[in-house]
Amino acid sequence: MPDLEALRSQLAENPDGVIEQIAKAYGVTTHTATKALPAKHRTCVPGTYLADLLEDLIGWGEVMLIINLGSLIAEIKTAIPAATPGRGYLNFHGEAPFGGHLKEDACSEIIFIDRPFFGRRSLSVQFFEDTGNCLFKVFVRRDEDKELVAEQAAKFDALRLRYSKAATQARA
Repeated sequence: MPDLEALRSQLAENPDGVIEQIAKAYGVTTHTATKALPAKHRTCVPGTYLADLLEDLIGWGEVMLIINLGSLIAEIKTAIPAATPGRGYLNFHGEAPFGGHLKEDACSEIIFIDRPFFGRRSLSVQFFEDTGNCLFKVFVRRDEDKELVAEQAAKFDALRLRYSKAATQARA
């Protein structure tokens, strides 16, 4: 039986690190480990916002899209392309290196993450399926000095606030 209290305690003391590795060490899913982060580091919204949120990410310009499969961590510098619904999928089109198809109902929860990663502030939007696996992560890009791109960081903060308010209103 995983010791969730010990996990929460560790992440409260030090929220830094590769969350997939932390999850594995505690025998929990990536989603469970992410939700164990202190509330100040995460904002959770329902996966029903998937299509709308992806639409909002289109205007961010180049981001870092990460897909972590354990044995493979794919890092793709790309703009998020437009997605059109069809046959139960969101179909990504355009000139971007990122394309393909995502089941419209695949995402059960979206979590905005603001936490340290290797000692630096890191901002990401993470998309989880109901198995506890992370489908993919969209990170605010860093500049040549390894600092967060200020314009994207501001868009992240605004989007996190907007979706947090929408989710709160929907629950009320």
